[in-house]
Amino acid sequence: MKERSIRVRLSQKRNDKLKAYANSKEKTVTQLVEDWIDRLPSPKIDDPLSTPLPNQSDD
Repeated sequence: MKERSIRVRLSQKRNDKLKAYANSKEKTVTQLVEDWIDRLPSPKIDDPLSTPLPNQSDD
């Protein structure tokens, strides 16, 4: 699996809060984000809202 990166702009306050929460759970921010994404429902095949945009791939 090819890994991707994302960039998210946060206020200093939110960034500090996120890092403190990650630290309290003994996790990295990346692990928190991955855990959150893994809890999202899987898109349904027949759902037109879940269809990828043109030139968008899942890898």
